[in-house]
Amino acid sequence: MIWVIIIVFGIISFAVQHKLKSKFKKYSQVPLNKNLSGAEIAQLMLADHGIHDVKVISVSGHLSDHYNPSNRTVNLSEAVYHGRNAAAAAVASHECGHAVQHAKAYSMLEFRSAMVPIQNASAKILNIIMMIMLFGGIFLFQTFPIQLVLLVIIGAYSVMTLFSLVTLPVEFDASKRALAWVKERHIVDSNEYGMAKDALKWAAMTYVVAALASLVTLLYYISMFLGNRD
Repeated sequence: MIWVIIIVFGIISFAVQHKLKSKFKKYSQVPLNKNLSGAEIAQLMLADHGIHDVKVISVSGHLSDHYNPSNRTVNLSEAVYHGRNAAAAAVASHECGHAVQHAKAYSMLEFRSAMVPIQNASAKILNIIMMIMLFGGIFLFQTFPIQLVLLVIIGAYSVMTLFSLVTLPVEFDASKRALAWVKERHIVDSNEYGMAKDALKWAAMTYVVAALASLVTLLYYISMFLGNRD
């Protein structure tokens, strides 16, 4: 059953990622009437919100854009940093949306940031257990009761599921802030606004799929635990 869950959500995730990439490729070919680059848009949005201690830097990779609260940097992929198109405007303003959240002490972002060490530890525990189950499952269950193993898995997946669910409002709120700003500041026209909104919608869908996959997997292990207990 667990392999069915992995395969099904793997296919869904691939389909969403493919759609996201095709959208960004399409909207990357639409030049902005304002002719602003992603870096210029990011710097302008930060300045408009009174944020002067966050740097906008270029990083390698495709769709590798992110905001790093630890060193206060908005990291834009080269295509977004230099791009003067609707896709670059959407991504740059979205990442700055996270910087605005940080500056305003947005509660869900703070909660998510506080969970990062616990989430990382839970992911490592799951990786270790899954590797042992893959190469030495018999030894694992001969050494430890299956109920105990399932409880550890459930505990780790509970943390990861909560983390993925908390990520949703953080991402949605960042996009909301970004779209409101680019519209109010007239960074994009009505046609470009629709493209930016569509691109961010598909970006958000990747987080929705990840959260659903984590939740379904958690429920599966809970059902296994209850079944073995009975």
